[in-house]
Amino acid sequence: MSSLAGGQRLPVWKDYRHARAFVREAVQPIARRLDLAHRIQPYEHHRFRMRQGGDRFLICLDDVSGIPFLNDIVGVEEYQHRARIRCVQPACYVTVTPCDPDYDVYWRTRLGLTDDPRVAVDPPAGRRLAIARGCLEQSTLDQLVAAIGAHERVVIDPYMSIEPCWELARALRRACGSLAEAQVLGPSPPVTWIANDKDTFNEVVTAILGPDWIPETRTANDAAGLAAHLGSLSASWPAVGLKRTRCAAAMGNQVFDSAAIRGRPPEAIERVVREFLTRTEWAPGETVLAVAWETAAVSPSTQFWIDADAGEPVCEGVYEQILAGDRKVFVGSRTSTLPADVDRTLRQAAYWIALALQELGYVGRCSFDHLVTGDPAGDYQVRFTECNGRWGGTSLPMALVERAVPHYRPAPGRFRPYRAQDVTYPGLAGARFRDVLELLADETYDSATATGRFIFYNVGPLERFGKFDVIALGATPERADAAIMEDLPRRLRV
Repeated sequence: MSSLAGGQRLPVWKDYRHARAFVREAVQPIARRLDLAHRIQPYEHHRFRMRQGGDRFLICLDDVSGIPFLNDIVGVEEYQHRARIRCVQPACYVTVTPCDPDYDVYWRTRLGLTDDPRVAVDPPAGRRLAIARGCLEQSTLDQLVAAIGAHERVVIDPYMSIEPCWELARALRRACGSLAEAQVLGPSPPVTWIANDKDTFNEVVTAILGPDWIPETRTANDAAGLAAHLGSLSASWPAVGLKRTRCAAAMGNQVFDSAAIRGRPPEAIERVVREFLTRTEWAPGETVLAVAWETAAVSPSTQFWIDADAGEPVCEGVYEQILAGDRKVFVGSRTSTLPADVDRTLRQAAYWIALALQELGYVGRCSFDHLVTGDPAGDYQVRFTECNGRWGGTSLPMALVERAVPHYRPAPGRFRPYRAQDVTYPGLAGARFRDVLELLADETYDSATATGRFIFYNVGPLERFGKFDVIALGATPERADAAIMEDLPRRLRV
């Protein structure tokens, strides 16, 4: 029987109202410090509100420009096509690059999903990821107005609720005289950054659950302070790390063996810190985290949907993250194989933090990354390492499985085994998507017959880089793993 160790405890609650009252009191000091009530006021008119029925049009866009360093990811401008996963008619999605016509046919005939129109975006010069900003250009705005037509409401469903998405809502409201409302399905930018800033998020976790629920962390805004923190932490932990607060997918992390830090003179450690700050394009004065880099048995994530105003946050799944390299860069996920007690603890702990974010004004997709240290089958501890206040590499394939394979969710918050991962096969560079389909033949999932096991998305980088994203369905987690790690490359002859 597994159990929480190290003095970790979860709050006791009677019901949703009682729990929300508890978190309201706990987060008020944070809200006051951030002057949140004043800062969110300019967004109130376009805030998303739950409505039953109504004539609404959905605009889905995956603008990742608010996160540093994602432009370094191979083929990242093609990731914008993931927005179509969220399109529920009537809707459109917007991208810079065109869609592969063969993928359009696959989407419609093999996956049985709606063929929503794509709006072509002309982005600002040199900013191919800034598609929300590109939508403000008159030519694109005109296309969006035409797509909206006579609909009375428009809802913008962004990858991440950054400022240009709200500017687009204002522009559409002005451009469409018949619109009663133009809303953004996401939190206002000040709340978006409470979730996506690792330092502020740590503050929320500590206020609700206590300091034992995050790795030992110290902050500084200069190289000397960070060097002193690394030196101090290295005396107690086998590895230590530096983290930029607003990066994703471990792009702003660096890990150090404590043996290489201990005993070094302060100026030598400071040189290492400065190299990190230079590499990550740090702005002087910005807060950086120095952390204990704990050895984890597994690095799960919990996926949540947070309703507007009222209604309990819903945990839609627990996943094990697939991480690569020393920096633990995210490359995919699979449905949880953790002991039931660990799974339950993750859901309960994350529920409290989702509730706190809801109280602060968060709405929409949100997920939490964790570490499970110790023995998951015995004594273990759970840590929160960051929040993803946006859609991402686990939630998007989860949504695609739910749409294309609805029988794969036998109960709320539970999925049958599957593994989702981005794969790169240099030998496939130059290939077309139709070539992949031909090589896999009946192994590709067919919604009409519910046969096959592979589902594809994000295929834009295939021809240039041999890269795409794939979901493998499996009767067991092991079979889903083997499908991607063994069967897929064998069938593709790479």
